[in-house]
Amino acid sequence: MRAMMVKHILAEKGADVFTLPEHSTCKEAVAALAKYNIGALVVAGPDMTIKGILSERDIVRALGRSGGAALDIAVSELMTSKVRTCTEDSTVPELMELMTEGRFRHLPVERDGKLIGVVSIGDIVKRRIEEIEREADDIRSYIASA
Repeated sequence: MRAMMVKHILAEKGADVFTLPEHSTCKEAVAALAKYNIGALVVAGPDMTIKGILSERDIVRALGRSGGAALDIAVSELMTSKVRTCTEDSTVPELMELMTEGRFRHLPVERDGKLIGVVSIGDIVKRRIEEIEREADDIRSYIASA
């Protein structure tokens, strides 16, 4: 059985992705995270090139350092600018390894240098559980038919 790929996840969940321009403030990022009920925003140019990623964790660290003044800081100063990405052909096991090693929970998906989606650890866990349940059902069916 072949491992599920990112393109299958995006086809199922949709490729909606929430971005901010790099000049946005931390306060604007907090409002967007709350509005869309998400844990990270991709900082992207108008052409959807990835400039960075800003997570809730980045914001908490900034608040810890600067207090309320952090809300006025540009996201370009708070974001992770060396962003790990994946492609539509990346597999769930590859993403699990990458996210575990990098200790992050959101991974932008790129095609030809442009942002086309984001996968989260929640997306990966959901697909992995579905895969395990399907395998268990297949084994039960095989045993029952023997």
